[in-house]
Amino acid sequence: METRPPVPPFTLESATQKVRGAEDAWNSRDPERVSGVYTEDTLWRNRVEFPVGREAVRTFLQRKWARELDYRLIKELWAFIDHRIAVRFAYEWRDDSGQWFRSYGNENWEFNPQGLMQRRFASINDLPIAEKDRLFHWPPGRRPDDHASLSDLGL
Repeated sequence: METRPPVPPFTLESATQKVRGAEDAWNSRDPERVSGVYTEDTLWRNRVEFPVGREAVRTFLQRKWARELDYRLIKELWAFIDHRIAVRFAYEWRDDSGQWFRSYGNENWEFNPQGLMQRRFASINDLPIAEKDRLFHWPPGRRPDDHASLSDLGL
């Protein structure tokens, strides 16, 4: 049986580790890597889309990152208990016309005993921003450890 540590029940340390692992994976913009942390029958709500299953998530992510260019994400632990974690996040991206956005949101996650996410419910709002107002400046990939957090940035 597939396992993705850390596994529930979560502690502050393991929940924080799970959130940073998710952030790192999403910043890779690799649909295969990201979708691998979800159960085969995962249930999602992402804005107005409701992907069901790991393959549907992979397809969703391929579409997402084809549209959301220069994607940079920061996640922050909000709360946790047992096998559930709540996070808040913000990410910056631009569309193919060059318009920049900062997207804000919250996610509720539920994990199976093996540490795979079986449910993900995301609420997201997009704010158009000027390029000069961007706050997430690092090369593509993992956010550097010394980069400001959402709380540090006042987001």
